[in-house]
Amino acid sequence: MNTDLWPKLLPILENRLEQGLFTLWIKPLEAKVENNVLHLTAPNEFVAAWVRERLLDIVREAALELTGTRAEIKVSVNERRPAAQPQFQHQSQAQHQSQAQAQSQAQYRATTEPLALPLGHAPRAEHVSRWRYRFDDFVVGPCNELACAAAKGICTNALATDHLFLSAGPGLGKTHLLHAIGRQMAERSNRDRVSIACLSAEEFTTRLVLAIKAREAARFKAEFRDSVDVLLLEDVHFFQGKGKLQEELLLTLKALQARGCKVVLTSSFLPRELSEVDPQLVSCFASGFMAVMAAPDFATREEIIRRKARKLQIQVPDNVAGLLAERLTTDIRQLESCLNNLVLKARLLGQQISEELAWQVLANYAVQLPLPGVERIVAFVCKTYGIDEVELRSKTRSQQTVLARNTAFYLCRRHTDLSLAAIGERLGRKHSTVLKGIIHVEREIAHQTPLGRQLGNTVDRLLA
Repeated sequence: MNTDLWPKLLPILENRLEQGLFTLWIKPLEAKVENNVLHLTAPNEFVAAWVRERLLDIVREAALELTGTRAEIKVSVNERRPAAQPQFQHQSQAQHQSQAQAQSQAQYRATTEPLALPLGHAPRAEHVSRWRYRFDDFVVGPCNELACAAAKGICTNALATDHLFLSAGPGLGKTHLLHAIGRQMAERSNRDRVSIACLSAEEFTTRLVLAIKAREAARFKAEFRDSVDVLLLEDVHFFQGKGKLQEELLLTLKALQARGCKVVLTSSFLPRELSEVDPQLVSCFASGFMAVMAAPDFATREEIIRRKARKLQIQVPDNVAGLLAERLTTDIRQLESCLNNLVLKARLLGQQISEELAWQVLANYAVQLPLPGVERIVAFVCKTYGIDEVELRSKTRSQQTVLARNTAFYLCRRHTDLSLAAIGERLGRKHSTVLKGIIHVEREIAHQTPLGRQLGNTVDRLLA
């Protein structure tokens, strides 16, 4: 095993994990290779336990792909690391804290430092550069023009409310608009002294857990409720079924509202579609302006391809742009990925971009045929998982049947216009069960777990 294995693994892990997970749990690790064993050293036992329980399989799988052999990985705690001194002046408590608690505090401080732009200071380069997207790169069409106008409006105070809720399926531009809002406000922060917090619901949860473990919950609350001027929170459906977290989020949103702060939330679902969420929190989600983003039409998809091609400084023939736009209809990320692969393949082979080459690349993607109905989806899922429709609709809780049922929920949501309640009615389940199943499949696919890749392949085969 090469001694430089870890530096090669880091970019792979950063690509596969959400930014918050990578920053909180992977980045603090130190690594060395001894006797073909990869030793990972965490700053404290809390981080070590989290990595062992939740991320070790992902690290091991990435190492397998990189080296071709199954690596032995051990996670330990850096016992020699000195305890950091607390930053707060609560001397009576600080003097009695153990070394492990002080290390946890140091880890929490390290992960929350990039949370917001410092009040009263010009944005540093790293804060501006962390915004991945801008409004100029966003292709506007009938599917998203209202959402884009609302996003720009909240930046310029043209929107009649300081609260915006963006709803769209995966890969339709929610993250793009969220980062574009953050970028525009960050660029103005030198003049307006704006403190911005941009994170996912899962990262919000992780930071709260870290703060509680480090006995700094009060600081966490003050950081979000008293210091932040703009909160950009992604995938709020993650809070579904998490009562304590909902309570903390509700209090945070109310505090920000009372201070006149701006809040932008995104979700794959509308507030009314969420289940096991406190009615007050649902009301808070829906209290501002709500904008739904649909799948882009043909003209918008063509424009996305042309805009991306100009950015790559390449010429894409009209017939090729039309072919990609015709065949990849539901996911902008997939559309851009296909174009990237087409350009790369043409360069590697020393060929011109052509329709024939485009067909070859499209073979690796879920090419869209006429959208399937519920009957075709149910038949496909039953055949794939080796069960019949009666079992799919039954109350059976076997792992295989539950996985098949969740896959059917996800496919119906993605490829039909049915509501969650209608999908549940067709498959004999409540809409809350449908929502949980969809979220489970989305998270597995997004995190690229072994199950997620299996689900992704299954989903792709429906339209093959």
